Amino acid sequence: MTDATAAPSERQLSILLIDDHELIREGLGSVIDLEDDMTVVGTAGSVRDGLDRFGALAPDVVITDLQLPDGTGLDVVRTIRKTSNTTGVIVLTMHSGDDQIFAAMEAGASGFVGKDAPSTDVVRAARHAAVSPRAFVCAGLAQAMMRRTSGESTALTEREHDVLLLLADGLGAQQIGAQLYLSESTAKSHIAKIYQKLGAQNRAQALVTAMRIGLLSSIQPNER
Repeated sequence: MTDATAAPSERQLSILLIDDHELIREGLGSVIDLEDDMTVVGTAGSVRDGLDRFGALAPDVVITDLQLPDGTGLDVVRTIRKTSNTTGVIVLTMHSGDDQIFAAMEAGASGFVGKDAPSTDVVRAARHAAVSPRAFVCAGLAQAMMRRTSGESTALTEREHDVLLLLADGLGAQQIGAQLYLSESTAKSHIAKIYQKLGAQNRAQALVTAMRIGLLSSIQPNER
């Protein structure tokens, strides 16, 4: 059991694993528990359960899958960051494209590791996250930054993200403008910019892309 009163250098780092695949949780948990300086204190298979476990256990580091049954790992990152800048949060995923990397970084993750990477990369990322939780690390970050600077940024502004959420709720430009106190033409301009950044031709394509890269946890029209 982790001694919460011990100095960080003298105790094991406590790790919470969130992944909806039991084999991943057990396999990665076994690897981590082999390390002298860290131990798995809890596991979860969904966003809701993971955040409940986070609240109960207050781990040093959370390692979360990107795609979860009731949302995404970015929901986990954003929720944790609302209350803690000292918890390390690693996003672990099979989908390690540039969009996913930047979405994790912008959400406040400490690191991003592909599931095809060696388990030692996850362990190394967890150690980094415990020491520097707000310093993002990713093996492919430099290359992704080079690709981003050579083309137009796909990152949404805060206002564009608000518009995206209302698009997911099934609202049109006029309704979105009313909700956000914008003119209809301004709302249409934001929608067009979102489509451009996501490489989409219409609402459906934009929402599918947003789901894939973690900008939306789910699409539930008219249930806001």
